[in-house]
Amino acid sequence: MGTSSINNYKLNHKLHPLSLLAQLTSRHATGCLRVFTDTTSWSINLDGGKLTYASYSDKLFERLDNQLRRLSQKIPTLNSATRIQMRLMFEPKSENQSIIYADYQAICWLVEQNHITSKQAAVLIEELAKEVIETFLLIKEGSYEFFPDVTWEELPKFCHLDLRLIVEHCQKQLRNRHRTPAINTGGGSQVLPSTRPVSPPVSQNNHQEVKDNSQQTTPPSLVRKTLYTIACIDDSLTVLNSIKSFLDENVFTVVTINDPVKALMQILRSKPDLILLDVEMPNLDGYELCSLLRRHSAFKNTPIIMVTGRTGFIDRAKAKMVRSSGYLTKPFDQSELLKMVFKHIG
Repeated sequence: MGTSSINNYKLNHKLHPLSLLAQLTSRHATGCLRVFTDTTSWSINLDGGKLTYASYSDKLFERLDNQLRRLSQKIPTLNSATRIQMRLMFEPKSENQSIIYADYQAICWLVEQNHITSKQAAVLIEELAKEVIETFLLIKEGSYEFFPDVTWEELPKFCHLDLRLIVEHCQKQLRNRHRTPAINTGGGSQVLPSTRPVSPPVSQNNHQEVKDNSQQTTPPSLVRKTLYTIACIDDSLTVLNSIKSFLDENVFTVVTINDPVKALMQILRSKPDLILLDVEMPNLDGYELCSLLRRHSAFKNTPIIMVTGRTGFIDRAKAKMVRSSGYLTKPFDQSELLKMVFKHIG
């Protein structure tokens, strides 16, 4: 395919992204172009010189989620619960964990589960590619390799995009940004990737009209039903704030309660879909409160998760005796919390 002249280079060698892409496109190359800098990596997949996918490592799933959130305005099945479930399944839990083409596998899963169609996946991939190529064009130095990728070949393909058109679009975007005074973020002259859909700019008046229309066509009660209400009972404000920051406000309404004595009345008012209950609190033991809640007709079937630093057998036995639904051990991260929450309300 005439790509033998594209070799690996040492890190910090000067790179010419446009030249690289031009070579691959003109030679109708098939394979994966991987580019590395000190902090970031890019993957650009080609089939006969056409772009099938592009991604880069920085905030991988945040950018995917941003694009899906825009699509969700037209596709109801792409609600927040679906997007969080997708991230739990495919987003690496740590930097040490590696999932090959994790973001693309997540898109394949959305198609398999009929959350989006193949055509909608193609639109999604094109929008993501524009963001990725825009950042790729800014690289000054690094290393790269081009190779046939068997793993990629086994995955389904949703589109074959004209790389030249995407590059032209990105160059235009970069020129426009260069002409527009940038907000100084302390990061020098680096241009951040666009997270806006490609569409004509919206004036303030138009924006106001869209906002007004959405208010007219979407009753507040309907919007409210798309959220889960989570009640968190803990005497530590630090723990309560951590839980609140872990739970996306677009998905969850979080009711924080730091006085266990007043908890029952506050829970009755909020009618939560799930209760996170600390075991060790002054004045009222968490197990006792769980037992009280279970005696109330409104909370016979509400999921109640005991949150504690205790991991002993006796503590877990106590939790079962008061009919708690689950047991979350401190310290926990966002992924562990979301898994527990969606296990019981999803």
